Order: sequence, then C-alpha cells, then structure tokens
Amino acid sequence: MTSDNVDKSGSASQDAATADPEAEQALPEAGQALSDQQIQQIVEAALLAAEGPLTVDNLFRLFEIGELDEEEGRKQIRSALQGLEAACEDRGVALQKVASGYRYQTRQELSRWVSRLWEEKPPRYTRALLETLALVAYKQPVTRGDIEQVRGVSVSQNIMRTLIERDWIRVVGQREAPGRPSMYGTTKAFLDYFNLNKLDDLPPMEEIKAMIEPTLAAEAGVAVGPEPNSDAESTVDEVQTTDGLEEEIQGDVAAGADEGPQSAPVAPDSTEEESNRL
Repeated sequence: MTSDNVDKSGSASQDAATADPEAEQALPEAGQALSDQQIQQIVEAALLAAEGPLTVDNLFRLFEIGELDEEEGRKQIRSALQGLEAACEDRGVALQKVASGYRYQTRQELSRWVSRLWEEKPPRYTRALLETLALVAYKQPVTRGDIEQVRGVSVSQNIMRTLIERDWIRVVGQREAPGRPSMYGTTKAFLDYFNLNKLDDLPPMEEIKAMIEPTLAAEAGVAVGPEPNSDAESTVDEVQTTDGLEEEIQGDVAAGADEGPQSAPVAPDSTEEESNRL
C-alpha cells in the first residue's frame, strides 16, 4: 500500500468520525447525566456480562446519582430494554424476560447448530420425572403422597432428589397431617429454564395432553419389555402401571385373608398344662 493510499484511508476514517460525532462521543464522568444511547449501551453490556438474569432494580443500582433522571430512572432503563429487544428482531439472539429478570439467549430455532458447540448430549429425562415435575407445577403445593395418588405408582426418591438438585422444585412447607409431609412447589429457576415469566404462562393441560398423547400411543403400540434397572424404586416408577399395582395389592390382601392372620406361635396356656398333669 502506498503512502497516498494510507493518507486517503486515514483521512476517510477521520471524515467518518467527524460525520458521526456519536462514534467518538466519550462517556461522561461519574455523576453526570447519560444519554439514552449510553444508558442502552451500559444495560446491554451488563446483561452480556452477568451470570444470570437481571431485573430492572439490578440494572438501576449500576448507575450513580445524577446519571439517570431522578424521577424517571427506572423508566429510562425499561425504555433501554425495549430498544435492545427491538434491535434483536433480526439477530440470532433474543432479549428474553423470565421470572428472574432479563437475559440474552440464543433463539430456540437455532439450537440445532448452537448445540454442536458441546460434545456431550443434553440430559434426557424419564417420563416418570417429567410427569412428577408437571404435577408439582400444575398442582402445587403437593406432597409425594398427592403425586403418587394421581400417578398411581410410587415416586422414586431419586426423582425428587434430581428435581431438587436441578433447583426446579423446593420444599415450601409441611402439611398439617400425620407425619407432617413436605409440600413441594416450583422455583424461579424452573421458570427461567422453561422461558416462563410466571406460572400463569404455563400452557393449559389440554395442550400438554395433545402434545404427548401421540407419543404415549406410539409407546403403547410397541411391546417392549422392561429394561434391567439396578434401582428397584425406579423400576417400579417406570414400568408398573396403575392397574398392575392395584391387582398386586388386591392379590396380597386376598392371599392374607385365605391364609389367616400371620402371627408368632403362642405358648400353651400354663393353667391348661397344669390341669393335664393332674
């Protein structure tokens, strides 16, 4: 490249900077009012740098006194969020509002390509776990007994532990009943994971049934024996049906009735033994 070309490119960049004063506009010192564009830049940078979603209050606390309008500060932040959301319409990321606040995330329709960044496959959850999670989400607060009554099978302790470790459910209290069983409800992390702002955003149960019925019908049409499982609780949870469980219980009860009460042998009465001797 000749010196003439260098001079021309340098002068062109200077002309561009002169034509667009916003490009070279320095951020004001602390305590000075910020423009709407500067507020939007700060909000965008904070959302990208944060480890999790940020609320309007979280973002408001980033600014010092005088940098935002004294009365309309939060309104300025909401306006910046709206501007950032609109700017993402044609991009591969979206500004999503979830229960814990706002966050940037990749668009769901692009997951087929983005997921190739990671070699390991995403975890696949069993039908029993998803059914248990759905019952907690739609019927909360519920106990394990409530879930077992609806599903018709015992709930594996491993399932409850997995849901708690994932921070999708938590103990919200104890029911005033014998044994004071724990009652479970969903968490903000559950809402965040499923891109929900509040529980009212959950799809209706009819819509869920319509989505899973074809899968259940396909599974019912294929006769597949239960896979070996070292966890007896999981085997009961995955394989045993409601009718099978009821038949087993009824069979045990009938067998007990036929055999009579199973009790320990009783020693002969000492009085009767003495009378026999005499």
